[in-house]
Amino acid sequence: MSKLKHYETMFILKPTLTEEETVAQIDGIRAIIEKNGGEIVSSDNVGTRELAYEIEKCKRGYYYVIYFRGNPSGIAEIERNYRINENLIRFIFIKYDSKKEIVSWTKMSDEAAKKANK
Repeated sequence: MSKLKHYETMFILKPTLTEEETVAQIDGIRAIIEKNGGEIVSSDNVGTRELAYEIEKCKRGYYYVIYFRGNPSGIAEIERNYRINENLIRFIFIKYDSKKEIVSWTKMSDEAAKKANK
């Protein structure tokens, strides 16, 4: 088994989803990450924001960020699940490699955890 890497994923959900559907989508994505060997450290519910430009006829989107550790081999499967999810407008994965990047990742995940506990 390879060493766990530090990742951040940010995704945008369609704004037309109800609150229950949005929570269900987020829970589903969290389950996919955990199923593929990811260990979720914290998450940041950014909420609904204006998009910089229209995507799939949407001017707004529901932003959510998850900080996790995982195997590089699991990222491909998580990304495949993202691509087939019609409620996801956009997504991105960021891998933190260097010690400086990992320190930054730790700081951001700690801030997200504090924000979630308020």
